[in-house]
Amino acid sequence: MRATIPLVLAGLNLCAPSQLAHASEGGEALFAKDNLVAWCIVPFDAAGRGPEARAQMLSRLGVTKVAYDWRDEHVASFEAEILAYRKYGLEYFAFWSWHPAMAPLIEKHGIRPQIWETAPSPKAANSAEKVEAAGRELLPLVEQAGRMGCKVGLYNHGGWGGEPRNLVAVCRWLRDHAEAEHVGIVYNLHHGHDHIEDFAESLRLMSPYLLCLNLNGMNEGAHPKILPLGKGEHEKMMLEIITNSDYRGPIGILDHRPEIDAEQSLRENLGGLKTLLKELGYSEALGTY
Repeated sequence: MRATIPLVLAGLNLCAPSQLAHASEGGEALFAKDNLVAWCIVPFDAAGRGPEARAQMLSRLGVTKVAYDWRDEHVASFEAEILAYRKYGLEYFAFWSWHPAMAPLIEKHGIRPQIWETAPSPKAANSAEKVEAAGRELLPLVEQAGRMGCKVGLYNHGGWGGEPRNLVAVCRWLRDHAEAEHVGIVYNLHHGHDHIEDFAESLRLMSPYLLCLNLNGMNEGAHPKILPLGKGEHEKMMLEIITNSDYRGPIGILDHRPEIDAEQSLRENLGGLKTLLKELGYSEALGTY
């Protein structure tokens, strides 16, 4: 295995020192509490909360943006979730995948969530054909989202479609062929363990298209895959890379641990993030907690 640190430094050195200094201006504000998005908190919550209790929990934690993931049993409560978030002053930031029941609710309630869709991994003869096939597969959703005024985030969920270069290529194809400037990328560290070593370069490629960046504790080989922030080997280094990148959008924090209460899981991630911010000397961001 190649050494991690030299590769990371090589990625950072793609920019001249003056460019890095410019990129880092205001970078720590990415991790301010009001820029955080709660993710994977609905079907993974051991407490089995409904919309009202979930909104109350997030309000207690001071997390004001929510990316909503769901299973079939949650379809009937889609509207109740929207209303609960509104009641507690939460932003309905994103909606996982797609369900036709959401279209009239988006119009009725005037919300404009990002729509996070797994990037396809089509079987084709070569990369160019795979890019086109993935783009064409996504076109119906992309066109519908455009009519609704929503962005589409191509979500890295493994396979060919989860590779940063391929995510960028599919975004470019859609923008070139479908007037799809509303299409971007949602990148999840918990699906990106193969890119710990080249994270700086991967982030540089994705930054112009990135809609949300979801954090996770990071060990080599995904051991374990889901890990609270501050418990892994690499996330401190990766936070520094994020700070010094051009990305200035929302930052996601996970539950994604079905064996425990979502509030406990989010608290562990918030606590771990605070510890990392302290170690990094990010006093401005730390002061928001």
